[in-house]
Amino acid sequence: MLCSLVTAGPAGKTGLDCEANLKDRGGAVLDLHRLRILRELHRRGTITAVAQALSYSPSAVSQQLATLERETGVKLLEPAGRRVRLTAQADVLVAHAEVLLAEMERAESALARSLQETAGTLRVAAFQTAVLTLVPSAIRRLQSAHPDLRIEVTELEPDTALPALVVGDFDVVLDEEYPGHPLPLLAGVSRSDLFTDELLLAVPSPWAGRDLLDVAKRPFALEPASTPAGQWALATCREAGFEPDVRYTSTDLQIHLRLVEQQLAVALIPQLADAQNRPGIALNPMRDHPNRTVFIAVRNGALDHPAVRAFTTALAQTHQQLDSPPPAAASEPDHRHR
Repeated sequence: MLCSLVTAGPAGKTGLDCEANLKDRGGAVLDLHRLRILRELHRRGTITAVAQALSYSPSAVSQQLATLERETGVKLLEPAGRRVRLTAQADVLVAHAEVLLAEMERAESALARSLQETAGTLRVAAFQTAVLTLVPSAIRRLQSAHPDLRIEVTELEPDTALPALVVGDFDVVLDEEYPGHPLPLLAGVSRSDLFTDELLLAVPSPWAGRDLLDVAKRPFALEPASTPAGQWALATCREAGFEPDVRYTSTDLQIHLRLVEQQLAVALIPQLADAQNRPGIALNPMRDHPNRTVFIAVRNGALDHPAVRAFTTALAQTHQQLDSPPPAAASEPDHRHR
């Protein structure tokens, strides 16, 4: 099927015959990684943007695309001012690439399901609080249940992790979505929501006030306004009727908690940040009990891969354990929003 995109073989030729025909003529079967790069250029528009997304140099991206042109035997790029744009033939190839890449994921999943043991390497990108509280315990569970499965974890923000998933740098992205700020829907990506995580007001214990309006004149520690979390926090304060005095800005929630501990700021903290037992911090529910959504994302066709299923199950079990009431209250029904 791949070779039919490069050249048309004689009628009745099989895939293997077609590949041999290509080799005789000096051709090559298309490389899926280069197809991903072409698809990413279609989405991002510039070679520089593709290079930044994939942590390549622009020249390396250009070289891969030039190789793809040689493989296909058609012109894929044409100049457009200081940029390049895809030709009509490149658009055709991108459309086929979407199908090929999804089918490759499904084939790998089916092959893995045919094996008795879940093994191999699963590359995971995850946001900070998940790396701190969820992922380590999940990996420990997997080490016991699937000792031949290797988990590699990288902490990444959503705007970096999801594009890297699309082009194949990761197999799974563990991500977050804040209320009222849905993430872009990327073509070629499947999503599965795991649980909701309540967002809380963290206040230094000695300070008076348990509501946003009570601390409206206090200093705030927030995530950058360019991030979904920062945008949500600013909108929440404004909807409450005030503009927050943002004195500390960081994507690191542990920095936020440290500033609260030192009585320097208030912060809006997800429950998963594990601030419940931090000294000097009072956690307060907010009006309407806002929640962020924690989810996993994979490339189309990979949700049923045994390694992905095992990792997802381990995450769910770990969260259930974290979200369970303490032993003394085990007999009490848990009415918290999940």
